[in-house]
Amino acid sequence: MMLKIAWLVLAAVHATPALAFFRPATLTTLYRLDNSNPLFLLMHHRAALFLAVFALCLWSVFDSQPRRAAVVLTAISMLSFLALYFQYGSPKPLKTIALVDLAGLPFLCFVAWKAFLR
Repeated sequence: MMLKIAWLVLAAVHATPALAFFRPATLTTLYRLDNSNPLFLLMHHRAALFLAVFALCLWSVFDSQPRRAAVVLTAISMLSFLALYFQYGSPKPLKTIALVDLAGLPFLCFVAWKAFLR
């Protein structure tokens, strides 16, 4: 049961940015990007990648088969953002996103342990 909850938490971490694929106005809320900004398209595409992470985490709640791939994809998503966030001096507008990813790390470690070391 704890494993399923951990996967659901990781899916939830990626749910809001994934929602931006279907509701692009979310990009303005999350990243303060206006749809006239050329980066809006890039961030909209990025939302599709978050949708893939979300879907794989959600799939992992119900099936053990994709869990190793889900750990790798989720780790790349969360750890790369955190590394870049700190490398770029912890920009204040992205602090909430960093805190959510940091809060998700214990869950990521738990599912990784279950997927690879057990």
